[in-house]
Amino acid sequence: MAETVQSYATHRRWFPLYHYVALPILVVNVAIAIAHLARRPTPWNAWLVVLAVGLAAGVVASRASALMVQNRVIGLEMRLRLAATLPPALRARIPELRLRQLIGLRFAGDAELAGLVERCLHGELATADAVKRAVRDWRPDFLRA
Repeated sequence: MAETVQSYATHRRWFPLYHYVALPILVVNVAIAIAHLARRPTPWNAWLVVLAVGLAAGVVASRASALMVQNRVIGLEMRLRLAATLPPALRARIPELRLRQLIGLRFAGDAELAGLVERCLHGELATADAVKRAVRDWRPDFLRA
């Protein structure tokens, strides 16, 4: 974990093995298979294109699945955190928050959570990005998929 400070500008997670190795190799493989098929259109070369696309789709789908599970865990984690930190009036309204709002709220410090939750409930902050942009006391999360 080389990073020690995190902010809205630096919070995106780049996983080098996925983003810089596996995905580029698979995309190049699809391009090469298509070019080979264009030069020599045979059923075997067509199958190689299908296989290359399938492999790339499988890797992207596995990443998307991991992110979906991560988002569900974040939702659960944030509901528990909000239940422990919000005043009773806001605590009763936790079920009204959308998952995308909870995802953005995870970066907020405890001191500003109540204010941000109120803004979410009033429709002022509808997306995770809007919530993250509103966070002033950034709480870093380095354990992401």
